[in-house]
Amino acid sequence: MKRRNFLKRTSLATGGMLLVPQFLKALETGNPLALNNKKLVIIQLKGGNDGLNTVVPFRNDLYYKNRGNIAINKNNILKLNDEVGFHSSLAPLKNLYDEGYLSILNNVGYPNPNRSHFRSTDIWQTASDSNEFLPTGWVGRYLDITKSNPYKAIEVDESLSLMLKGYLQNGLAITNPKLFYKLLKQPFFDGVLNNYASDPHLSEHNLGYLYNTMIDARSSAKYIYEKSNTNASTANYPKNVFGKQLKTIAEFINSGLDTQVYYAALGGFDTHANQKNRQGRLLELYAESVEAFVNDLQQHNTFDDTLILTFSEFGRRVEKNGSNGTDHGAANNVFVIGNKLQQAGIYNALPDLQNLDANGDLKYQIDFREVYATILDKWLDVNDRKILNKEFSKLSFI
Repeated sequence: MKRRNFLKRTSLATGGMLLVPQFLKALETGNPLALNNKKLVIIQLKGGNDGLNTVVPFRNDLYYKNRGNIAINKNNILKLNDEVGFHSSLAPLKNLYDEGYLSILNNVGYPNPNRSHFRSTDIWQTASDSNEFLPTGWVGRYLDITKSNPYKAIEVDESLSLMLKGYLQNGLAITNPKLFYKLLKQPFFDGVLNNYASDPHLSEHNLGYLYNTMIDARSSAKYIYEKSNTNASTANYPKNVFGKQLKTIAEFINSGLDTQVYYAALGGFDTHANQKNRQGRLLELYAESVEAFVNDLQQHNTFDDTLILTFSEFGRRVEKNGSNGTDHGAANNVFVIGNKLQQAGIYNALPDLQNLDANGDLKYQIDFREVYATILDKWLDVNDRKILNKEFSKLSFI
């Protein structure tokens, strides 16, 4: 088989899943570290969710002065206390808040914020400074440090995000374990594996590497399919892509799959125009799906060992624009959901609407890497400094 054809065939995406290479060199450096049973589920609200219309400071007159007709009416707010409340679409999330399962971190961001979707997403996914460009994600470096198997981190999507890419090892991108497994059982792959030793093209260095990658991916696919096939969820999730993502993750967790980090995303939050109804529908979808996910885990006694982190690449401008929407901003709120929170509820001070930056954006109080450092150190029990490349303060939400 010619080199070009092999490369083309092995990168083929079929049936909604993508075969992602695993960097096997990580396994040559020693035995994998002993890991705990904790699970981390990361959710990105893509597009820059408007945090001020999500966690609403309804007692602050400046909020209504700046927001005009896109402000959330006080009568429709789900009050959390006398100062702040949820958007009316977040009733399922308020149920989790009332149970003590939610910590709301306000004003999360980073110095010198970037307002590009792509660049700010890269910053959040790599845990870099705003002027630093890293080729690996913080979860990928977690895989490198722990010398994990490729299925230790799974993104439920058709392609792998930078977050799960390491120097030595990547996670896996997969939407359907059955189709992923069937793909790697195709005759083409059998032919490659059976003829490797006698094929001089496949003996070349990089193709030998791809061959080893394929063996490892096939083994992972078999393990994931057989393990997850034992626990099909009967829970009622919203009938959409995001609900399906969380249902798949619940099946993975409840089946005892040896995966520690999962990643999913809900898009559509770039609300430059006609924000009010659009954001309301998205927040409802997010809240309903997350509540179904938590209930599913609780029914299988796996919620205690699961932590759910929700972020967006940036918030929105405090003042509404001329199209009944909001433009790209900076600091935003972050949600942490779990049954073992040390500080549930409103974690820190609400946004200061009198003290904005030169662009009219909220100033950050918590560096997002402090959130990561806390999770790595206190939840996943690894050396956060080695993964984040510098020391960050730890928070007390867990």
